[in-house]
Amino acid sequence: MKKSLLVVCMLVVCLVAVGQSPEAADSLSTITAGDLGLASDTGWHNAVKTKFIEGNPLYMSFIAIVFIIGLAFCLERIIYLNLSEINARSFIQSISDAMKEKDVTKALSICEKTRGPIAAIYYEGISRIDEGIDVVEKSVVSAGGVQTGWMEKGLSWISLFIAIAPALGFLGTVVGMIQAFDDIQIAEEMSASVVAGGMKVALITTVAGLIAGIILQLFYNYILSKIENILNKMEDATLSLLDIVVEFQYDTKNKEV
Repeated sequence: MKKSLLVVCMLVVCLVAVGQSPEAADSLSTITAGDLGLASDTGWHNAVKTKFIEGNPLYMSFIAIVFIIGLAFCLERIIYLNLSEINARSFIQSISDAMKEKDVTKALSICEKTRGPIAAIYYEGISRIDEGIDVVEKSVVSAGGVQTGWMEKGLSWISLFIAIAPALGFLGTVVGMIQAFDDIQIAEEMSASVVAGGMKVALITTVAGLIAGIILQLFYNYILSKIENILNKMEDATLSLLDIVVEFQYDTKNKEV
């Protein structure tokens, strides 16, 4: 993870350095698809390369970096949430059976061997079963808040990248339009080819930014739906845990009497 962040930082530094150098920026902006031999190639990937170069590699590179980092955050959250999901019914039944046998150690062992927030909440509640139902309930609520925080980790960064990607596209468009008007001023005439060419290149960055933002937004909404589904299961499992604890304490008191 640290190596990946280092590579991304190096790329950003290089791009910033290029942006601060007028000669380098001019050389990048003047590169065409024909110069790299892409015009004669066919295929959607070559078309993407061509548009990437036409849209000014400087701004398109920033959009690509934001998109890749945002996509990495999304994939990490999706993997984490998928691993957090378990067969809640089977897990609750196994805990219930262990508690009916008055085997608290077995129940805790099942919780330790099971991944996910539901198992973590059950472990916190069962480990304090001798301290009373009020303590168990408070520990379950606290554990639920902690697990919710873990599931929502990184969502603020994803929402930031969703906002940044279109903003970078609009920035590239504004800069491209300014350059187009500069070309018109230099040519000292309102040529359709000059205006159309400059506007085309300027609008490519907007399209790229919007596409990146839309894709990240779809992943973001999917992640939110996964979190909501897991939270609903956590609430149902918490109610079942409290019922199990009450039944365990009731049976224990009756045996003592």
